Formats: sequence, C-alpha cells, structure tokens
Amino acid sequence: MARTIPAPPLALTHDLSDATGSGANGLRRDPLVLPEDEGGHVRMVADRDLLDPLAGNTPSFSAETSPEGTSTTSGKASVPLFRRVRERLPAPPDHILAEIERKVHAGERLSAVDGMALFAAPDLLWLGRLARHAQRRISGDTVFFNINRHLNLTNVCKAKCAFCSFRRDDGEAGAYTMTVAEAVATARTTVAALPITELHIVNGLHPDLPFDYYVDMLRALSDALPNVHLKAFTAVEIWWFARITGKSYAEVLHELRDAGLGSMPGGGAEIFAPAVRRRICGYKSTAEDWLAVHRTAHGLGIRTNSTMLYGHIETAADRIDHLLRLRELQDETNGFQVFIPLRFHNANNRMSDLPMATPLETARIFAISRLMLDNIPHLKAYWIMLGLDTAQMLLEFGVDDLDGTVVEERIYHMAGAHTPHEMGRNELLRVIRDGGREPVQRDTTYNVMRRFSRDDDPSDDLPTTMTVQAGAVGALR
Repeated sequence: MARTIPAPPLALTHDLSDATGSGANGLRRDPLVLPEDEGGHVRMVADRDLLDPLAGNTPSFSAETSPEGTSTTSGKASVPLFRRVRERLPAPPDHILAEIERKVHAGERLSAVDGMALFAAPDLLWLGRLARHAQRRISGDTVFFNINRHLNLTNVCKAKCAFCSFRRDDGEAGAYTMTVAEAVATARTTVAALPITELHIVNGLHPDLPFDYYVDMLRALSDALPNVHLKAFTAVEIWWFARITGKSYAEVLHELRDAGLGSMPGGGAEIFAPAVRRRICGYKSTAEDWLAVHRTAHGLGIRTNSTMLYGHIETAADRIDHLLRLRELQDETNGFQVFIPLRFHNANNRMSDLPMATPLETARIFAISRLMLDNIPHLKAYWIMLGLDTAQMLLEFGVDDLDGTVVEERIYHMAGAHTPHEMGRNELLRVIRDGGREPVQRDTTYNVMRRFSRDDDPSDDLPTTMTVQAGAVGALR
C-alpha cells in the first residue's frame, strides 16, 4: 500500500536534463510516493532517484555487515564497512524558500518537501534566522540549563551497535557493573559537592542483570536522595526489560515509576529509517518499539526526551522521516519536552572510517529540527558532545537549552569527545550571556528555578570541577 502525493512546485526535484533528457529546464516533477504500513501510517521514504539521481551518488557501501559488524568480504582487501552518502541537493528556487519563510512567520506547519528544500537551501544564515524566529516565539531570549549528574550503572551490553564506543562484553577489559550500594555512594558523593537536581541514568543492556536490580536501584536512589529527580532508562532499556520479564511496557513503567522514576531520556532513537537502523544497530529495538515505549510512557504521564543520531550513513530524507515521526507522536500525546540532535562520534568504534559532521552541517540540522518540530517546545545542544563553542553558536540556530553541569559523562568521551567531563554554573552563565541570552536554571521538567540577569553574579557559585573518590565510583569488572 502506498500514498501518492502529487508533485509540488519543488518535489525534491533535481536538474537532470543531461542525465535524463527530462525536457524544459530539466526539472523532475515526479510525485513523492510515501509507503504506508497496514495501519495507514505514512513512512517518509522518498524515491531514491529523487534523492540520489546521479550515478555514483547513490548509497555505496564497501561491504555488508552483519549485526555484529563483521565484513562479508572475507579474503578481500580491507575496506571501510560504512561510508556516508554524498548527496547533491540543488538549491531550491527563490519562490520556494520565500513560501517556506512565509509559513514560518505565519506559524504554519512545514511539510516533508519543505524540510528537504531546507536541506538544500544555500543560505545557512537565513536558515538560522528562521529557526531563531521559531524559537523566540516559544521561549524568547531564555536559554535553559540544569545542574545534573550522569550515572551509567553498567557498560555491559547485549547489543553491538556499530557506532558505540561505550559497550563491553561481560569480563572484557573495561567492563563494569555497579552494585546498588556503589551507585548510591557515587550519587551521595556528588550531592555533597554539588546541589544537583537530576540524575541522568542510562546503561547497557546487561544480559544477566535481573529487572529487580533496576527497580531496587531506583528505590535506593530515591530513598537516599528524595529531592533529586531520577531521569532514567532509554526506550531501548524499557524494551529490554519487557523482553527479559515478559511484562508489557506499561507494567514495566508502572513498576519503575512506583520505585522513583521521574522521567525518561530520549536515547536509543538513533535513526528510524529501517535500512540504516539495521546496519548500525540491528540488535536492538526497532523504531516502532521505541515509539511505542514513549507513547506508553506519555499515556502514564511520564515526560520524555527525544533524540536523533546524525552524521553517519543516514540521508536527508532519513532525517526528515525521523523528525516527522516524532512530530506525529507529539501530536498524539504531547509528551516530549525536548529534542536533542546527537552528533555521531567516530573514535573507538566500528564506524571510525566515517568523518564526523562539521559545525556547519550541525547548525543546519539543528535549525531544520527547530522548524520541523513545531510541537516540541525545546531544542537542546548537548555541549559535552558538540563543544562549548559550537553549542554557543547554535543559540542562533534555534537552540534554547544547553543541558547542564553533567559531571562524569562517559559515553561520548569513550567515543573520542575531548570536552570537559563537567562544567560549573558560572561557566554556563558566561556562555549563555555572551550569546546575548538570559540564563535560566531549570529542573528536569522545565520548571524555572532561578533567572540570572546580566549583572547577577551568584555568590553561591558552584564548583567548576568535582572529584569523585575512586572507591565511590564502583569496581570495574
């Protein structure tokens, strides 16, 4: 089954006059065919000719990979397992961009075709101004941050995602799993030095830990730190808990909520496009699973974040598909509170041959995300992944959140990030103020805790660094 949309003025068109002899000015006016599943859900997968019309510009991978990432070209010379698609999207006509600008200023929703046109728009600063306009309508000159700590209970993981530098097999060098007592001690040590309001907890899919371990962990953390919000477990982890227990998503989430779960992070979404997802993370939940978990969480009143991993082997159409599916679910549930584009890092993983997205490519993705996701209130630049300079620049491309003080981030640093593991509040204030914005300290669910005027230099500054005693971090095993 498929739904066919008649060709708009710019139906992802390309100048193919030399290649196809398509006639006057060489523009393709083919309709965009959007396959549907049995429930009538549109999958935004465009005709490959429209996305990659030139021979040699189609996705070209040197070797196929199994979910474990092994090459099927055994016996041949070593070749990269993954290559980025080099797309040539011609600049849209001025009247198409003018119509998009009119829609944005009128508060009208952008279409999939509009999104594709924005990926080809030649003027990045114009795109940034549009995104800033859309963001200003939501949150004005406010930029949010919080005071938080990341806590990764284990890096032992059943999944073998090609982009992951964090995971280990049990018993492998560098593998670790915290006991409940060790995790509580680590969190207590942090709170003694830094008045955090949030623990951000994500983990590997440990093949041997029972579900009770996670329930007991939440309960112990909640009892020890009753004023700290527990944002815990990605949708992939919830899927895994349901799988190992035989419980429904709702039953798993009910039990975790009763133990102290406050909200959920947005990790594990990666990219929804099935062909890409199978190649980069074929061993974990599907896009449909991820969306179903968040739909269930929203139905239970649990607020969640949303993400997209970009800068690997996905195409512009894959990104637009991803954004539209998030937008659809938000229309249905209104449970997402923020969207976070996550840049792929290429160190210490099986995709290390891929170049990383540049700051300009990153700016385009953030701006388009702000414009397409008109119903998700906030757009976050995760500074520890992007660097402070890039994160600050993104304030001009629709961003209104710089995350927080973080403290001991592991996942992106194991993938090659060279940013600090933590940052003090005064440094965050400086970055936000130098960007011409008003810093606002928030809690996890975006309740305002404190506004900082330009002349407000808090005497109760928080530490710029924090040392956790080795014994409190947990044994590595």
